[in-house]
Amino acid sequence: MNTTIRIKLSIMMFLEFFIWGAWFVTLGTYLLRNLSATGTQVGVAFLTQSIGAIVAPFIIGLIADRFFSAQKILGVLHLAGAALLWHASTAPDFSSFYPNILTYMILYMPTLALVNSIAFRQMQNPQKEFATIRVLGTLGWIVAGLTIGWLNWEQSGSLQSTFLMAAGASALLGVFSFTLPATPPVKTGQASSLGDMLGLDAIGLLKNRSYLIFFLASIAICIPLAFYYGFTNPFLNEVGMKAAAGVQSLGQVSELLFMLLIPVFFSRLGVKKMLAIGMGAWVMRYVCFAYGNAESSYWMLIAGIVLHGICYDFFFVTGQIYTDNLAGERFKSSAQGFITLATYGVGMLIGTLLSGRIFDAYQTTPTTHDWRMIWLIPAGIAVVVLLLFLLLFQDRAQPQTATAEAPALDAAPTLAQAN
Repeated sequence: MNTTIRIKLSIMMFLEFFIWGAWFVTLGTYLLRNLSATGTQVGVAFLTQSIGAIVAPFIIGLIADRFFSAQKILGVLHLAGAALLWHASTAPDFSSFYPNILTYMILYMPTLALVNSIAFRQMQNPQKEFATIRVLGTLGWIVAGLTIGWLNWEQSGSLQSTFLMAAGASALLGVFSFTLPATPPVKTGQASSLGDMLGLDAIGLLKNRSYLIFFLASIAICIPLAFYYGFTNPFLNEVGMKAAAGVQSLGQVSELLFMLLIPVFFSRLGVKKMLAIGMGAWVMRYVCFAYGNAESSYWMLIAGIVLHGICYDFFFVTGQIYTDNLAGERFKSSAQGFITLATYGVGMLIGTLLSGRIFDAYQTTPTTHDWRMIWLIPAGIAVVVLLLFLLLFQDRAQPQTATAEAPALDAAPTLAQAN
């Protein structure tokens, strides 16, 4: 891969996640303050991510893999996304806002797979080349958060500008996409079954008792994860943290650092301990939020944010490695799609609906909430999932070599899909 292509792919990754981080982190705060939304409505808004994750395989399987070049579809989706984000910024209330953001996420979520596809198709050795390009995506998310904090949009009530900033970046990436290397469809003339698109070919993995436990734990642990995505920014702003979106970017810094260390920890600890540490970090994060404040216990708020790297990497990335090793060559892609559908589709769907109701239930005044209870509930869910996992899971499938680990890391959904 020559330098020009490397630079183009890096810019693509940076903009892809800058766009998402520019509005997603502060969405809850924007809805509550600017549109007077309820907690349930905030949950429904974040639910669009799950809907997009469920719909994405159909767009990729029916269109991108069969008819059009990936870079052209990426450009069209981001140009349409720019218009939707701009229109969302003009919505006077939640009922007007929601259709825009739902349509946007249905179009955006497939682009996460498209940017990976475009990048991988240009690489001769993805195990060595992908990480240095993908890291620009995490940097884009961090820069978006720091920009919001630096411009003081949260404190000044100007979060509408986050959608305009994201719309501008989306339009830029839309145009830029047409300059990316040609990435023609790989299944021209081939039929795609429903099972192919949703990764259901890998459902046979559930016959493995330990993998079934991991699969169910993955769905369950995404329920408390939804609390973090939906209500961390409103929480930090309500308790008085300055430039909360910028401070939250420490979570992505932590994610980046721990991702680099995953191969070391994985070879020493194994699957079960890695997954358990990840779930234990979930418990610690919410306990820190429950008892932290912006004064004497400010450090607990920072700790809860920084724990994001362990929460995400030790559970999700390790889980993707575990899935990759267990699936075998034939079902590697299907298995990754299957677990992503379960987590970001089913798990996050349940979590976003529950978190919104909990937020409303513990509202003490029109502008304040009993945050201790709001955070102790997902902490309790995570404790139950952790204990059941420790009791039932048996670590029988170990990675064979370091080279077996790298493809799984490369193929892992970003989140951000992340984040």
